[in-house]
Amino acid sequence: MDDAIPDMARKGRGAVSNAAGRFERHGSQRIDDGWHRDAEDDLPPLRTHVTRDASRTVIARNESPDIPFAQSINPYRGCEHGCVYCYARPTHAYLGLSPGLDFETKLFAKHDAPELLAAELRKPGYKPMAIALGTNTDPYQPIERDLKITRRILETLAAFSHPFSIVTKSDLVARDRDIIGPMAQRNLAHVFVSVTTLDRDLARTLEPRAPTPAKRLAAIRALADAGCKVGVMAAPMIPALNDAELEAILEASRDAGATSAGYTLLRLPLELKEIFDEWLEAHAPLKKKHVLSLVRDTRGGALNSAEFGTRFVGNGPYAALLNQRFKKARARLGLDRNDWSTDLTQFKPPPQKGDQLAFF
Repeated sequence: MDDAIPDMARKGRGAVSNAAGRFERHGSQRIDDGWHRDAEDDLPPLRTHVTRDASRTVIARNESPDIPFAQSINPYRGCEHGCVYCYARPTHAYLGLSPGLDFETKLFAKHDAPELLAAELRKPGYKPMAIALGTNTDPYQPIERDLKITRRILETLAAFSHPFSIVTKSDLVARDRDIIGPMAQRNLAHVFVSVTTLDRDLARTLEPRAPTPAKRLAAIRALADAGCKVGVMAAPMIPALNDAELEAILEASRDAGATSAGYTLLRLPLELKEIFDEWLEAHAPLKKKHVLSLVRDTRGGALNSAEFGTRFVGNGPYAALLNQRFKKARARLGLDRNDWSTDLTQFKPPPQKGDQLAFF
């Protein structure tokens, strides 16, 4: 439409637009009404809104052959970090919301998660398996500072001596080292900190409300000092954008105390294709064509492939070279200590009011 007003990047937000999700029958578009106002003059400031999530269960289960966990908990839906590349963005469409700006401004919090978790862990026949936090949205996004849902979940897991792992790109995780540290020393906890780039300017546009790279490295150091097993996730690697930093990210993380490492290649499922395309046009227009061309080279000519076994690392010459670089750097830096098994035998529900006392 010739009189349509183009979407513009907003300070402190990752997505450029707020297009309707794939299940919506209708969309909307702003147009110029002839009054010649600046494009953003009539837009209210984008504020974060948090709604109570009324889920009745909190543990999600999966049987995917290329995912190293069978149980997970996500305390929040949506993520204020605003990472433009986040593969979880399309899940907001299930809520009738946009995977674009809605994903990072309209959040849902599971306030009852700790109580729901305790109830599930007490069910007869429950078999303990490590629970992963941070597999979809970040458990330490900014609202966690006040709501403390993740911390209460960790307190519950600690009370049950239940193993867990955490993936986060926030230094707020170091706040909970008083819980994570003792659990780690009992082989019941592991943490991975995601470091996408060491370039603060690039991080500011890629993941605008996530902590700076320096703060994430400081979190690795704080956790390691507390006796935690800490790994680094160089993720995602984006061709021609941050891929040249792979070895530097691993080395900086090793120096901070990481003992293990992993990486993933950029994935662009569903609406994320358009969201990332818009971001490139707004922030890296001269690199856009080259970046997308290399992504297609790793996904069989498409921008995404959901095939098990290759969806996280891609295929083709570029993907193979990136994988080779990672393995050589990991071995050289001593980041190949990848025993992330946990001790399931310690699991034991704590006594609760009304329980019959044991005689011995």
